Amino acid sequence: MTANTAQFPLSAQSDGHIEAYLDAIWMEKGLSENTLGSYRRDLRAFAGWLEAQGIKLLRCQRINLQQYLAWRLKQRLKPSSTARMLSCLRGFYRFQLRENQIAEDPTLLIESPKQGRPLPKTLTEHDVEQLLAAPQLEDPVQFRDRVMLEVLYATGMRVSELVGLELQMMNLNQGVIRVIGKGDKERLVPLGEEAISWLKRYLTQVRPLLLNASDVTLEAVFPSRRGQFMTRQTFWHRIKRHALVAGIEKPLSPHVLRHAFATHLLNHGADLRVVQMLLGHSDLSTTQIYTHVAQQRLQSLHQQHHPRG
Repeated sequence: MTANTAQFPLSAQSDGHIEAYLDAIWMEKGLSENTLGSYRRDLRAFAGWLEAQGIKLLRCQRINLQQYLAWRLKQRLKPSSTARMLSCLRGFYRFQLRENQIAEDPTLLIESPKQGRPLPKTLTEHDVEQLLAAPQLEDPVQFRDRVMLEVLYATGMRVSELVGLELQMMNLNQGVIRVIGKGDKERLVPLGEEAISWLKRYLTQVRPLLLNASDVTLEAVFPSRRGQFMTRQTFWHRIKRHALVAGIEKPLSPHVLRHAFATHLLNHGADLRVVQMLLGHSDLSTTQIYTHVAQQRLQSLHQQHHPRG
């Protein structure tokens, strides 16, 4: 169950404090629009709730924050979203303390809600083969989809990185792609022979069919039907259509293929730090969640095949 945390009106003053903070951290950290949007929603929801209690955003005290956490609990909001919101508030009030806008940080001594770390949803190798075979290659749009799926599974790229891929980021002779990840961090990701083969065929035979005469200068590797950069949402919908054709009933999103990429690499003996670099994780602990998926797979195989399993 979820609740509408944006149900409370927000004053212009609070909105001004929030936007000033977002501008500052955008300059400092180079955060993406998606991240900034998430921070904005969390901060506006909290500020609106405070004002409904007659409390200004910069006059919040620890007890007020504890009351807000209790309210969220009653609304049955997920512990993961509350933990994310609390992290956002910590950053906001630390900034205000640094700027001498407040005398005390109300988030001090506030503990994040305990939450189990969910294992990422993933696909079996058979599922992936079925999904890759789903697009009808006679249709240029579906051929493009097949190549996007091949590249996504071959590289573990985020879907935002995939749809934003430009021609000059690829070097098919060396078999690598230059990826611009979170925080504008660059990394080189290798392509397998299969993905390279599909890309070469697509770029020479199919991509020109997707472009109008006026689109010849477009740098997008995977243009939309309108000859523009594709959105993440559009590609998500395309994947779901192909999953239906493939008979995959599991919840599916582009991120699930990223999880499959990491899990299958580890299942076949890849080093965890190599997977970390390929995924573009800044912290190894983020990548370690995939070791649990791999261990589950090993345990399942042991139980299935060992005489005393």
